[in-house]
Amino acid sequence: MHFGLDGRTVVVTGAATGIGRGLAEAFAQQRVRLVIVDRDAARLEAARDALSAHIEVHALAADLNDDAAVATLAAAVAAQIGDVDVLVNNAGTEYATPLADARPDFMARWQWLIDNNLHSMVRVTRALLPHVRDGASIVNQSSLWGLSAVGEYSAYVASKHAVLGLTRSLAWELAPRRIRVNAVCPGWVRTEASMRSLDQMVEATGGSRDAVLAQILSHQVFPTLLEPADIAGPYLFLASDASACLTGQAIVASNGDLMH
Repeated sequence: MHFGLDGRTVVVTGAATGIGRGLAEAFAQQRVRLVIVDRDAARLEAARDALSAHIEVHALAADLNDDAAVATLAAAVAAQIGDVDVLVNNAGTEYATPLADARPDFMARWQWLIDNNLHSMVRVTRALLPHVRDGASIVNQSSLWGLSAVGEYSAYVASKHAVLGLTRSLAWELAPRRIRVNAVCPGWVRTEASMRSLDQMVEATGGSRDAVLAQILSHQVFPTLLEPADIAGPYLFLASDASACLTGQAIVASNGDLMH
């Protein structure tokens, strides 16, 4: 499907693996100028090599939890690429943070997840904003759990709820420049992070992996595990002019797990 994004400059963070890699591939098929960002330099270079056969791809390695690294990233975007039409704030991860965890670094791990999933999004958006065109689109990565919750994942759930609050606030703040800010809330997508969470749930419950996954998928209208390519459509739509009337919205891509 063609979304009319030809030639536009698209920045995707967390693009080396998982949903981010799937999104980078989907945008590449739209013939955009693509900027992919990730802290994993080796995987990022591999992604660039795979994507650059037919389109212009820039790979910029950066730790988005570091202010100086994000400032350097923004300077590189300005110098090498110029103005940005679409920013996809996808970078993030997940792991369990049960309050019963007695490890002395519990709060550090809890706070790091908030920083990684939320504060990094603020850093990147703020740093790139001078280079984002008027009328551009920003798409933030939330989660099914940004609209619901699950036990023992309080840091992740809190971060994804906060992403929706950030999205709605920035929609108002950037309205004078007609920059649209929306979010996507994926359900269970097969990624390294989600499969790690699945294994943690299996360990916590003592059940089999197949049984725990089947129980999770039973809440979906279509009880199948999503692949990154399955959920690219909402991001492409929100990036395109077809969604010009949408800002401050959250699109749930979960095979019907949550309806709101």
